[in-house]
Amino acid sequence: MARGPKKHMKRLNAPKHWMLDKLLGSYAPKPSAGPHKTRECLPLIVFLRNRLKYALNGREVQAILMQRLVKVDHKVRTDTTFPAGFMDVISIEKTGENFRLVYDVKGRFAIHRITDEEAKYKLCRVKRVSVGKGGVPHIVTHDGRTLRYPDPLIKANDTIRLDLENQKITDFVRFDTGNVCMITGGRNIGRVGIITHRERHVGGFEIVHVKDSLDRTFATRISNVFVIGESNKPWISLPKGKGVKLTIAEERDRRRAAAAAAH
Repeated sequence: MARGPKKHMKRLNAPKHWMLDKLLGSYAPKPSAGPHKTRECLPLIVFLRNRLKYALNGREVQAILMQRLVKVDHKVRTDTTFPAGFMDVISIEKTGENFRLVYDVKGRFAIHRITDEEAKYKLCRVKRVSVGKGGVPHIVTHDGRTLRYPDPLIKANDTIRLDLENQKITDFVRFDTGNVCMITGGRNIGRVGIITHRERHVGGFEIVHVKDSLDRTFATRISNVFVIGESNKPWISLPKGKGVKLTIAEERDRRRAAAAAAH
């Protein structure tokens, strides 16, 4: 008989993009309840141990976190399974490093190092705009934040630029054709392109058409589209590959050219 929430996660049930090996243990870290969903997050233990290789095992990760060395969005986090997710800024002051979690075109979180200047803000997608108790307008963002008294021009699906120092909205960009966006779900996850067209379907899913820098077009649901800048200028630095998805043959040719140049 199940009593309460599940506290364990089997290795085979863990999201594929964590890239945990199937045979080295039967369990995986179960993300704590937090701002991002289980399937769309990267627990701090996976980031520190499996990506950065700063620890060999879970106990070492705990020792690092308990020294209050790791901040997520400028807030110290000591929970090894804290769910960091898309656009989160992870800072380790002792090494002077800042990372932003963004997807590569394979749908994995890239280890994307950023400057101190860029680590001061993050982009948040507006999920809804509503009016709360006492007639106070507020917006809810993709990472579970509720921000009161926003600019009245901000609408759902827009993107805001949030200053992490004082938790204030410094700027926003409309969800509009001609703006650059990143895809955060579905088959095209991690791709970056310009919004060309938006299909409205009453009672169904709205479809957005996107064109990347190689002039390849693709379509996805509106819920997967995250605007990251105005016209073709992104407000954040992009990971290696700049969000351009290559075919398998193109990837092979690039690898061969790189190998030939190295010899």
